[in-house]
Amino acid sequence: MTHWTALVAEKQQRQLKSIPQDWLVSPPPDSTLDVTGFPDACGLLNAREIEITNTSVDALLDKLSCGEWTAVDVTTAFYKRAIVAHQLVNCLTEIFVDRALARAAELDDHFKQTGKVVGPLHGLPISLKDQLCIKGIETTMGYISWIGRYAEKNAVLVDILIECGAVPFVRTNLPQTVMWPETFNNIFGRTTNPYNRSLTPGGSSGGEGALVALKGSPLGVGSDLGGSIRIPSAFCGLYSLRPSYGRVPYCGALNSLEGQDSVLSVFGPMANSIGGVKAFMKAVVNAKPWLKDPLAVRKKWDEDEYNLADHGSGKDLCFAIMWDDGVVVPHPPIRRSLEVTKAALEKAGYKVVDWKPIKHKLLTDTTRNIRNAGSAEDCMITTSVTGEPIIATMDLDNSDAAAAPFRPPKMGITAYQLWQVQKLRKDLRKEYLDHWEETASETGTGRPVDAIICPASSYTATPHGKNRYTNYTAVWNALDYPAATFPVTTVDPILDAKKPRHAFYDDFDKGVYEMYDPERFKNTPVCLQLVGRTLEEEAVIKMTEIVDAALASAK
Repeated sequence: MTHWTALVAEKQQRQLKSIPQDWLVSPPPDSTLDVTGFPDACGLLNAREIEITNTSVDALLDKLSCGEWTAVDVTTAFYKRAIVAHQLVNCLTEIFVDRALARAAELDDHFKQTGKVVGPLHGLPISLKDQLCIKGIETTMGYISWIGRYAEKNAVLVDILIECGAVPFVRTNLPQTVMWPETFNNIFGRTTNPYNRSLTPGGSSGGEGALVALKGSPLGVGSDLGGSIRIPSAFCGLYSLRPSYGRVPYCGALNSLEGQDSVLSVFGPMANSIGGVKAFMKAVVNAKPWLKDPLAVRKKWDEDEYNLADHGSGKDLCFAIMWDDGVVVPHPPIRRSLEVTKAALEKAGYKVVDWKPIKHKLLTDTTRNIRNAGSAEDCMITTSVTGEPIIATMDLDNSDAAAAPFRPPKMGITAYQLWQVQKLRKDLRKEYLDHWEETASETGTGRPVDAIICPASSYTATPHGKNRYTNYTAVWNALDYPAATFPVTTVDPILDAKKPRHAFYDDFDKGVYEMYDPERFKNTPVCLQLVGRTLEEEAVIKMTEIVDAALASAK
C-alpha cells in the first residue's frame, strides 16, 4: 500500500497540471488579508470578462438566452476567475477546463441551430461541492482513501443541472469527513476567507463560499447537515438556501454517514443574489427530480406559494426576530444587523415581534446524538484504507484539539437507544410546531408569524479553528425548516465596539464573548437567516426578497 503522503503528492501534482499555465498569476503576499479586489485588478481577465463575472445570475441568464453572450465566453470568464480565486484562497478540488468548454460549445451550437436555449439555466457555469459525482472524474470528498475513485455516472442533481442547460465547471473544497464548519483536509489543504485570509470561510461548503464570494462562480451548490451551506454563506456575504429534506435530489452523490436517514443532509444553492437562489430552485424542482431520486419530494415549483398565498399574499406580513437562542449571545455586529433589519422592515410597513426560542439546545443536542451514533466508526473505516490521520482540530497551531466539539465519541449507542433519541426529536418537532402556531395571538394578522429572522452564527468569520458553535443553523436542520441567508452589513469597529457584559448563560457563552475583537473582524460580512416552515422554500425565497428590498430602501 502506497503511503498516504505519496498519494497526496501525486494528486496535488495532477491538480496543478489541470490548471492552464497562462492562467497563473502572481498573488499578493500572505500579509494582504483582503483579496476581494484582486481578480478584477490582476490583469488576467479582460474588460468583457470582468463585466461578465460581475453580472448577477438573472442578468447572465437573460444575456445567454438572447444570444448576446455565448456560453463559451461566459464559461471562460468564470473559469479564469475561478482559477485566480483558487490561487488566492485555495478553494478548488477538481478542475476540468476542456470538458466544461466543450459542453459550453455544444450549448452554443444548439442555440445557433435552433435559436432556442436548452433549458432554464442555459450556459450558466455552476460550481459543485466535492460530493457531487461527475462521470469520469474523481470524487475524494477530502478523503485520501478515495483518491483514484472515478465516478461511473453523474449524481442525479448533476444530470438535472445539465438537462437544464448548466455547465458544471469546477468542484470545490470541503473538510475531511464533511462534518465540520470549517474547510481543511489532508489532500487539498485549507481554504481561507477572501475578506480576511487569516479567518475561515466556514464549512463544510467553504470552498463554495470562498469561490462565489470572489465571483469565481455565479452559482454554487453546497450541502447542509447542520449549517454547511449557511455558515460559509454567512461568513462570505452570500445569499443561500437550506431547503427541506428531499426538495433537491441527493441520489448518486457521496456523503458521510450514509444510511443515517433521520437527520438528512440536503443540497442547496449559494449565490451573490437572491435571484440566483430562486433560479436554481425553480429549475431543479421543475425538472421532476422525484422521477430520478426515490427520496425526492414530489413537488414542482409553486407560484402561488412564491406569491405568498398562505401568508396573506404578502400583505401585512409579520416577522419575528430571534435576538439570541438562549445558549450563546451573538457578537455586537450580529446584534446590530438584527436591529438594522428590524428598523428596515418596520419602515417598509411590516410588523416585527420578538421570537421566543424553545429548547434549542435540546434540539441540537438530539440531532448531534443521532449523527454521533455511528459517525466515529464511519470516519475510522473510511480513513483506515490508507491510514491517513483523522483531523482533530482546524487550529493553525494544532494545539487545541481537545476543545474541538465536532469529533464524535468513539463509543456509539445501541439501536434501541438511537430509537429513543429519534423519538425525542419527533416529539420536539411537534412541540415547536405548536409553539409557532400559538404566535397567531400576537401578530395581529390572524396568522402565526410568517417567518423568523435570526443570526446565522453567533459571530462573523472566525480565526481558523475557532468556529465552535453551530446551533444557530443546526436547530433548523433538526426541525427541517428551510432557511435562507442574506447579507446585511459588514463589521465596523466603531459601530460594533465591544460592550461589557455582566451576565452569561454559562462559561461557553462567556468564551464566545471573549473571542470578539472588533479590529480582528473588521470589514467581514454580516449575514442573517430567514426561516420558514417545512417545504416552504418558495415562500422563504419570496420573503427573503422582501427583506432584501427593505434593507436596500433603508440605506
